[in-house]
Amino acid sequence: MTRIHASAVVDGKAELASDVEVGPYSVIGPNVKIGAGSKIGSHTVIEGYTTIGKENTFAHFAAIGGAPQDMKYRGEPTQLIIGDRNTIREFTTIHTGTSQDEGITRIGNDNWIMAYVHIAHDCQIGNHTIFSSNAQIAGHVKVSDWAIMGGMSGVHQFVRIGQHAMLGGASALVQDIPPFVIAAGDKASPHGINVEGLKRRGFSSETISALRQAYKVLYKDSLSFEEAKVEIHKMALASTSDAATAEKLTEFHDFIAASTRGIIR
Repeated sequence: MTRIHASAVVDGKAELASDVEVGPYSVIGPNVKIGAGSKIGSHTVIEGYTTIGKENTFAHFAAIGGAPQDMKYRGEPTQLIIGDRNTIREFTTIHTGTSQDEGITRIGNDNWIMAYVHIAHDCQIGNHTIFSSNAQIAGHVKVSDWAIMGGMSGVHQFVRIGQHAMLGGASALVQDIPPFVIAAGDKASPHGINVEGLKRRGFSSETISALRQAYKVLYKDSLSFEEAKVEIHKMALASTSDAATAEKLTEFHDFIAASTRGIIR
């Protein structure tokens, strides 16, 4: 049975699974769908065309599905889609998309989003990410699986953050972080491969060594960007005896090759 506190306001058109919990003074709008096992803390607002999966936890005073902070927005029925098993803490704000993009802000599965985080319109967040308190990301940002955002970090619009990358606290990021790389500073610059994180996630020593070599080619060998891309592609092709290493080198190469804002240097 759905457990809705007497002081909560849930629109009659909202679709809540039978076991959803809604805390005191929270407000759920008419175009909201919330999946099984999800819990909404007190004083939280969920509005807009927002679809939420199962087993998500929203702490107190979160603001979810609000209109994008984009002056071009004219009330289009854009969306926010949140997956399963996410934890979203106090005072977090997550906005719907805009018609200037595909109109959807997406949060994947198993993400840990701490207090006072802001995720702007049209952002695409993968799975198993961590957003430390006060991380702020602008519109159209893409954060890949297992990435970590440091506390009080800020990210420019349209930036991409690769899988298993890590952005240090109080950093200002204005260009893409390649996969597996640690970045920090104002403005953020590269500081090596996220070796400890990769070990914790089961990467082999061979794969980590190859990624460190690719990092050296990109950042330390005095090659031009185009020359470095060629060399890293060759490394991936040469790793045919180790499929996992070849896959990660290819992902590293493909990410930097697809960059439109440029990568951190």
